[in-house]
Amino acid sequence: MRWIYISPHFDDAVLSCGGLIWEQTRKGIPVEIWTICAGDAPPGPFSSLAKDCHQQWGIKSADDLIAARRIENLDAAVLSGAETVNFSIPDCIYRRSSTSESLYPTDVFVPIHRDDKDLDLEVADALISELRPDDVIVSPLAIGGHVDHVLTRFAAEHLDRPIQYYADIPYLINNPEMLVPATKGQGETLYPISENGLTIWQESIAAYATQIPMLFDTREKMQAAIRGYWENQRAIRLWNAILDN
Repeated sequence: MRWIYISPHFDDAVLSCGGLIWEQTRKGIPVEIWTICAGDAPPGPFSSLAKDCHQQWGIKSADDLIAARRIENLDAAVLSGAETVNFSIPDCIYRRSSTSESLYPTDVFVPIHRDDKDLDLEVADALISELRPDDVIVSPLAIGGHVDHVLTRFAAEHLDRPIQYYADIPYLINNPEMLVPATKGQGETLYPISENGLTIWQESIAAYATQIPMLFDTREKMQAAIRGYWENQRAIRLWNAILDN
């Protein structure tokens, strides 16, 4: 029985569940991280948002950036013991309309663009082709409202299978008030994380070196934020829908 963590971007599953992934793999549980928005950037000029992101990430070329992020993801997976699968959807900062206009030119915390309205179904079809009947599926709650996280959750819910949900980090840390509405009507399960699990979790996040400045400012602040989150319950929580009998 595999645990499949569906990650909108290369870092999301590890950011949110890195400690749990390590605790599972050390017990011999097969774990895979499936990254949805892992595809190449289409040709054409970058939006101002994409340019700003490249500047913060320190790499101007989209090809070089995506290659670097794939390597970071592999390094993080090695630390946590997981396998990786990459899908072909481009990050929202690169997605374009049929007339080559950027769909998300200035912001990613926006409603799904009309040209992306069927993308969740496309992603669901891709997931179905790779899933096995006894896989455990773990999806983001989409806390924070990042359009790629929302699309990923919608795609998982199209599978018509039981789903467990993880709280999106760092969005939950930055906006804890969003958790209650995001988990309304769901049951919660605590998965204890050891001190060693916390350390591996922090090291796995640190493997995403391009993302640390944007998400946490510094590695030290990331470590403090993850420790602070862990110290609340020394566990990672997953949620699932409560089914009526």
